[in-house]
Amino acid sequence: MVEIIETDEPLKTTAATITEEESQPLLNPSDSKPRSKSVRTKVPEVEVHLFRCGEGPIDVFKSSLGGWDQDQLEVRDILDKYGFKSVYAYNTQSGRGVPIRFNAKNGRSLLPYKDGSVIYIDGEPQDSLIKPITRILVGVVILTVMIVLVMKEKPAWTKKLSFVGINFNFPPWVLACVVIVFTRLRKRTRNYFTKCR
Repeated sequence: MVEIIETDEPLKTTAATITEEESQPLLNPSDSKPRSKSVRTKVPEVEVHLFRCGEGPIDVFKSSLGGWDQDQLEVRDILDKYGFKSVYAYNTQSGRGVPIRFNAKNGRSLLPYKDGSVIYIDGEPQDSLIKPITRILVGVVILTVMIVLVMKEKPAWTKKLSFVGINFNFPPWVLACVVIVFTRLRKRTRNYFTKCR
């Protein structure tokens, strides 16, 4: 007959070895050197020479390319940063070229650019609000003066402003000639005062 004797010793040694294995690290730090892995991806960039109305360059900077293929210029960022209403391709010998078109939703250029290329851009500054407001005010003042001069009875405030010895009674046909001459001169000199063209 075979006797089976149960003892607690083997169980204790097995449990002790399991806890020792769990408490020890899988990799011994003294055996291995610390490894640091880092992945660096180069962001595609272009060098931008920025002109304002053909003068400059006002700034030379590097701009990162965006988009799915990383080949589109961030045009809206340039417009916002420098206060331009539009940008154009620029050549230092021949001047301003075609406008650089961009997507209205994301602000990126429609045409692709290569990484490391040099781009020359000419910007058109935004119109100031002072110019149209002064034009409107001057127009209202001129119309008011013309209406006062055409009226038969003068308002009381014009009598207070009248100068000594000057009579402001003009016939209506003289005022009509002044208006015609003014509009003709304005049409002919419209492009004379543009800044950048």
